[in-house]
Amino acid sequence: MRIGELAARTGMTRDTIRFYEKVGLLAGRRLANGYRDFPPEAVAWLQYVRTAQTLGFSLAEIARTGEELRSVPDAADALSALFEEKIKLVDVRMSELAALRAELAERVGTGCPLRAVDPQEDGVGSMRIRSPAQALGPVD
Repeated sequence: MRIGELAARTGMTRDTIRFYEKVGLLAGRRLANGYRDFPPEAVAWLQYVRTAQTLGFSLAEIARTGEELRSVPDAADALSALFEEKIKLVDVRMSELAALRAELAERVGTGCPLRAVDPQEDGVGSMRIRSPAQALGPVD
């Protein structure tokens, strides 16, 4: 099927389909006239890609796991294992975000929230002020 029909059947734009083809998520062939031609199973694959993205999987994860899923006898079990892995990652991220929220909440109303005062004294009886970079910590 041509790219226009594939776009209509999946609800994706032609540009999105071209991008997926460019990054290797989708394989089409070129007809003699230069048009792209995609197999019928491309519809189900692109629906899988869209659903996986909605569930928080990156395109790189989708590409990697898509190949793995094609080679397993029971895709349902393999998908369940992938979901369990993703849940663990989500739990870690939620914990990190909760800690970040708590840190931000502590800084509300402190006058200058980016210049946190270190509770450790520097030996002279005054409080040591950390730089904004030290106060915020590493940035990912």
